[in-house]
Amino acid sequence: MFYLQRNLPLWERALRPALGLLIVLAAVGLGATGAVAWAAAAVAATLVLTGFAGYCPACALVGRRPMKRGR
Repeated sequence: MFYLQRNLPLWERALRPALGLLIVLAAVGLGATGAVAWAAAAVAATLVLTGFAGYCPACALVGRRPMKRGR
């Protein structure tokens, strides 16, 4: 079974999808096109997915350790 230990606290897990939504809304509202629109979509998707999964590979790469159970 594929299982990743969470390395994001609850407050950050809630904040990431909200920021992803804000990025999409800002890109659409400002009329982003081309590479800027694709970059905004990629960043937003990454934030949403890592927020829901509770695991961020970039954070693990720089040394953030898994969260203890119960948090």
